[in-house]
Amino acid sequence: MRGSAAQAISAVAVSPTRKAAAEKRWGETIAKLEQADKLETHPDDAILFLGSSSIRMWADIATDLAPHHPIQRGYGGARYSDLAVFAERLIQPHRYAAAVVFVGNDVTGNAKDTPMDELQRLVRHVISVSQRHQPNAPVLLVEVTPTPSRWKAWPKIREVNRMLLEISLTEPGVFFVDTAQDYLDANKQPIPGYFLDDMLHQNRLGYTLWASLIRQRLDEALRSSERGRLVPEPLESAPAGQ
Repeated sequence: MRGSAAQAISAVAVSPTRKAAAEKRWGETIAKLEQADKLETHPDDAILFLGSSSIRMWADIATDLAPHHPIQRGYGGARYSDLAVFAERLIQPHRYAAAVVFVGNDVTGNAKDTPMDELQRLVRHVISVSQRHQPNAPVLLVEVTPTPSRWKAWPKIREVNRMLLEISLTEPGVFFVDTAQDYLDANKQPIPGYFLDDMLHQNRLGYTLWASLIRQRLDEALRSSERGRLVPEPLESAPAGQ
């Protein structure tokens, strides 16, 4: 997505009303993330992680995704309807080899769910901000996880996932991270063992699985664009006798 098309989507996505509501609820949180930008240093081949509490709560992200270097910019309760507002502030301070986005709160089965056509515009806006900032960095959209606490809304959440997949199939440089099937048992029910007691957020076992799925797709995306650090350099064989 380039030029006037991206700018048109941006204009629709970030309306004054949306911006005011997002600033009121999340302004202080985003300001803290901006403060972290001033205190932290990251290599140019880092991986920028954007999204909701699953990104924010990923305590072992650096270990789980080694040798990739993550920049963790998630905030609890994030929706695309506010991430679109803050996209420039969260993305533009950074250099990165790829951006990974996971947001799971726009559709939860209640009256405040974001309509699908609007949600698609918001997702495309976030992508466009990254692509304008770093045109060669792939953007990975992580599938919304099936969770026990939101299982009743799963049919609608699957529509979100189909939309994310469609975007990845039609937008150059955008990749879909397929995860949902790995969180379902043989009866196509979510596996409780991957979640905390709230049956919404992942536990350590869940994050281990998530990391393996994201890392595999991330390596594929970087390899396809011939950018970024994929795997550690192979160790040279030690001289005989050492």
